[in-house]
Amino acid sequence: MDDSKRNGDPLKGFPIVVIVNVAWGDLDAFGHANNTVYFRWFEDARIAYLDAIGFLGGPPASVGPILHSTMCRFRRPLGYPDTLRVGARVTEVGEDRIAMEYRIVSGKLGEVAAEGGGLVVAFDYFKQAKVALPKGVRARIDPLERGVEPDRTARAKPRAR
Repeated sequence: MDDSKRNGDPLKGFPIVVIVNVAWGDLDAFGHANNTVYFRWFEDARIAYLDAIGFLGGPPASVGPILHSTMCRFRRPLGYPDTLRVGARVTEVGEDRIAMEYRIVSGKLGEVAAEGGGLVVAFDYFKQAKVALPKGVRARIDPLERGVEPDRTARAKPRAR
């Protein structure tokens, strides 16, 4: 366990934090958030991070991010109602990829509910092949990670259901 979880804010050191409300429809038959929903919450934070570094891709750009792999360690069951803070940060930058870490903190429980990670690869959608991480994207990661600011907290955009 790192010091940020023991001493104060468990999202200290995460430059991107999104606020997400648990929806009634996120619950499964057992009355807690379905495990698949945690990955959507990670996605909300990941997309906010990629947006902050200018790496969302899409037309007319051919190069953008593609999710290579993702994982989650479920620590606490979440229920309705609850307001979550979901943090995202980059832990490693490779030639063609970034490794990301995610953390979900429950407002209701006041503790970490889940931790996860993912690999995001630079991908040329026209050529259908991975490529080097664009220099401009790479250049924006370090300043974002070094300049963790409280104004990086945002509400996740509501999902169409």
